[in-house]
Amino acid sequence: MTNDQLLQRIHRELQDHGDEELELELLEDGHDLDELFQGRPDDSEAKRARKHYFSELFRLQGELVKLQSWVVKTGAKVVILFEGRDAAGKGGVIKRITQRLNPRVCRVAALPAPNDREQTQWYFQRYVSHLPAAGEIVLFDRSWYNRAGVERVMGFCNDEQYEEFFRSVPEFERMLARSGIQLIKYWFSISDSEQHLRFLARIHDPLKQWKLSPMDLESRRRWEAYTKAKEIMLERTHIKEAPWWVVQADDKKKARLNCIHHLLSQMPYEEVQHPQVELPQRMRHDDYVRNPTPSDIIVPQAY
Repeated sequence: MTNDQLLQRIHRELQDHGDEELELELLEDGHDLDELFQGRPDDSEAKRARKHYFSELFRLQGELVKLQSWVVKTGAKVVILFEGRDAAGKGGVIKRITQRLNPRVCRVAALPAPNDREQTQWYFQRYVSHLPAAGEIVLFDRSWYNRAGVERVMGFCNDEQYEEFFRSVPEFERMLARSGIQLIKYWFSISDSEQHLRFLARIHDPLKQWKLSPMDLESRRRWEAYTKAKEIMLERTHIKEAPWWVVQADDKKKARLNCIHHLLSQMPYEEVQHPQVELPQRMRHDDYVRNPTPSDIIVPQAY
């Protein structure tokens, strides 16, 4: 890829992100897909692909709402792990999954690096407190598999701790399964060239630069070490009770749709019938007078 082609691709990446955020906002405001894409030529392949993406995304999100109701009704306990290289698209799919769900039912656990106290605990201890109760779904944006990936590659654990992790994690996950927790594990797989492009896009996007940490940059340098660690992890922790599923993620939109579609297929959910909701009449009293809001506490109307 020439420098000009690379710059064009980065520009498309930045523009695509901005377009999608705007389109999602307009759709939520009641605009339909045909109205939204009027500005593009009728024969535009990009227009057709974009319309297909949004129509499928909304359909799948509707199914996720049904899944949520089923989880609440049945008292199911669901844990979904999202692992993968930096910039692989884990956050993007998590955002689309949770976008229309109740945060009291479906929540995200994205733990920071362990503090000094946590480093002395049983390795899995800080993750246990985030596990779901009945009627809850928890999405882990990275998980206990940090030990098999970043900790191994960056030297944050020793060989003994690394091997103990592989001895413990199958039993830990079998314990979760026996307790009634359904555990689903996804690895988002991207190519060397695609990660390179996404890192460059983040560097040139002021709204995404915060996503690039020194650790991310070092992980880029150690690409091959991460590949080896990933291969060992998948081989040693792919168990019947909690198998790994690999999402091909070079195309972000396809990866999101494929992951959500697969996730829905992993649970025997059914549509839950809800009682019809009727809005009650507001009670009115003749002696009620609403007090005016003091002007000095009203937010100025800058827009």
